[in-house]
Amino acid sequence: MTNKIQPSNHGFVDDVSILIAQAKQRTAIAVNNELTLLYWHVGQRISQEVLAGERADYGKQVVSTLSKSLTAQFGRGWGQRNLMQMVKFYDVFRELSIVQTVSAQLSWSHFVILSNLRFG
Repeated sequence: MTNKIQPSNHGFVDDVSILIAQAKQRTAIAVNNELTLLYWHVGQRISQEVLAGERADYGKQVVSTLSKSLTAQFGRGWGQRNLMQMVKFYDVFRELSIVQTVSAQLSWSHFVILSNLRFG
């Protein structure tokens, strides 16, 4: 018995290849969705618990410390600039239900662009 796929089985190979590609696409969408929700929640926590009201100066120091800690623990992507972008994301899109609905269609990059647009 041979392990080689015969030329007559190219349709089979193509079908399996399509299944794999579709699964990879669904996985990418699911990961993007989860990351977008994570960034919204991080922005919410920072906005509400650290930057709220009179504690703004103190909050900026906390964000800097948080950034250093998260970067040490999880690597790139948790810089102070990124954390502040997450806060901005939360500030612009306050309704989690909207983010949950749209995050399957938009990437984090799209939300960053939308968060930076000025309306009105």
